[in-house]
Amino acid sequence: MKKDPIKRKKIGRAERVDFPSLGLLKVPAKIDTGADVSSIWATNIRETSAGLGFVLFDKSSKHYTGNEILATPSAFTITRIANSFGEKEFRYKVKLTIRVKNKRIRGTFTLSDRSQKTYPILLGRRLLSGKFVVDVSRGKPLKRTESYKKKFLRKI
Repeated sequence: MKKDPIKRKKIGRAERVDFPSLGLLKVPAKIDTGADVSSIWATNIRETSAGLGFVLFDKSSKHYTGNEILATPSAFTITRIANSFGEKEFRYKVKLTIRVKNKRIRGTFTLSDRSQKTYPILLGRRLLSGKFVVDVSRGKPLKRTESYKKKFLRKI
């Protein structure tokens, strides 16, 4: 039985999240109830006989550690998704433990290049459903970065 919406934790349109087992704390994430699956910025993605190796973020991110994560062959899949432009693409999908508002969740994330996005992580409906109520007036958005990007896009 799902929790009463009033008793669920409230989150805003953007939050700081943790990946405790990876040593990543206070990483900005966009809350996107329009997205089905969550997504995380990954680089150096390569499939080998040992599994799927990848690194979260890249050197331009302050959250970059350079540590390779290895998902065993049974711990990842490939899925086809429609990206933000509506184009279909194939992405690797892995399970990661995330902490949102002190709630630990084992969630599914697609690995993608989010280097041009304001937020390195996008949290979708499947991860949020039944756990949180989204209040867009709350949260910790990257207002300065959002404002800069908006001004930049207006110029071009």
